[in-house]
Amino acid sequence: MKTAHKPRSEMIMETRAKLVASARQAFGTVGYADASMDDFTAAAGLTRGALYHHFGDKKGLLQAVIAEIDAEMSQRLTVVSARAENHWQGFVDECVAYIEMAVEPEIQRIVHRDGPSVLGDPWSWPTQNACIRAMTGSLEKLQKEGLISSIDPEAAARLISGASLHAALWIANSDDPEATSKRAVKAFTVLLEGLLRERGGQ
Repeated sequence: MKTAHKPRSEMIMETRAKLVASARQAFGTVGYADASMDDFTAAAGLTRGALYHHFGDKKGLLQAVIAEIDAEMSQRLTVVSARAENHWQGFVDECVAYIEMAVEPEIQRIVHRDGPSVLGDPWSWPTQNACIRAMTGSLEKLQKEGLISSIDPEAAARLISGASLHAALWIANSDDPEATSKRAVKAFTVLLEGLLRERGGQ
């Protein structure tokens, strides 16, 4: 009896997933600079040629790893927001949770340290546009509900996103991430409260 061959598209997805998983492990433990392409391709049971074919180079693989981590972060933040008792608190909790994730070793090293040093300013990353659109939508909703003051939603989204991103970078590059995270969150929540209408918004 012949064994059915997997469709080519499935094989490609499996190969990419193996490379991303192996590289993520290496980048998260020893860092991008010290991660050997030969080591993590061997760990995935693949060749360096497979890496070049699917991702172009080591930098392209880092982009894929960050995209995967970013997607997971987004899913986690959606859950955090959904647990809140109202939309305003959900917005605050989501923003704060993003900042607090910067203390997690993998996110800290791959997304906030190696990412910017290898891929450049995070503002130029494709994921940033999606983040801005989502935050703009959230602010528009809060404005329609009368919870926040009249403000340009996109402008506010870019300012809030910039503040949270720089807070995360500050935490990730700090000598004491936990302490820095507490300082950042405390200041950040005070800034967000400035959006609320005088009646309290809640």
